[in-house]
Amino acid sequence: MKRQDFRFFHSLRVRWVEVDMQKIVFNAHYLMYFDTAMADYWRALALPYEEAMLQWGGDLYVKKASIEYHGSARFDDRLDVALQCTRVGKSSMIFSGAIFRGDEWLITCELVYVFANPASQTAKPVPQALRSLLTRFEAGEAMVDIKTGDWALLGKDAAKLRTAVFVEEQGIPPAMEWDEADGTAVHAVAYNGLGQGIATGRLVRHASHVGKIGRMAVHRALRGSHVGQVVLHTLMVAARQRGDTEVMLHAQRSAESFYQGLGFAARGAPFDEVGIAHIEMFSLL
Repeated sequence: MKRQDFRFFHSLRVRWVEVDMQKIVFNAHYLMYFDTAMADYWRALALPYEEAMLQWGGDLYVKKASIEYHGSARFDDRLDVALQCTRVGKSSMIFSGAIFRGDEWLITCELVYVFANPASQTAKPVPQALRSLLTRFEAGEAMVDIKTGDWALLGKDAAKLRTAVFVEEQGIPPAMEWDEADGTAVHAVAYNGLGQGIATGRLVRHASHVGKIGRMAVHRALRGSHVGQVVLHTLMVAARQRGDTEVMLHAQRSAESFYQGLGFAARGAPFDEVGIAHIEMFSLL
């Protein structure tokens, strides 16, 4: 088995609590590694797991988990956990997994899941939408579709995301979240394979040839999946296409490193906005 056999990888570093006196990973921890990687697999599908399962009226249960050992991971190793969906049956799905240290193949795993009624845990047919998502992902198709447009076109989905993130999570008063700029802004919304809005942002005119990006919001379950980066890039492209030479934004200090990693630089002193610490950041186009 080789790394190139897989499309999806989850990386981790072995910690002290996962090893014995010989600094070799306890056997049972490999199942934990695969279980953690499965959570990120659903994120790679751009799928908020809990919401999707509720929509489909079911949930996934492990029917079988088997592991074959080829080598041992040790303390402080950096490991890559690979997964691929190899078969979707009527009510079951099979995932093949492997753990690598660099190019060295250490562990093989097979996981069999059954889609079932949560109340009775009796098997149900795998929803066609889920079957299609798995097939598309394994074929290398994009899991996210970005749409840009005005508030009339995208406002409903953008508002739902912004309400969940800014009003409900961060406690920003609704009256401070909505303003007249929404009516003239270029909005971007990222949609997953189920048509759910999962991230949004907007671009407004700040000054001559300067655009301001704001209201960046990502579904809580999908943060860290790079969908926010895609939305930001889409808005920067829209700014460049209309002739802007710079984009700026007011970043929450907790997100400053996210924007720095995408080429933005801080400008000026930190300040308070809607009760949250911010910093102005900019990027030349």
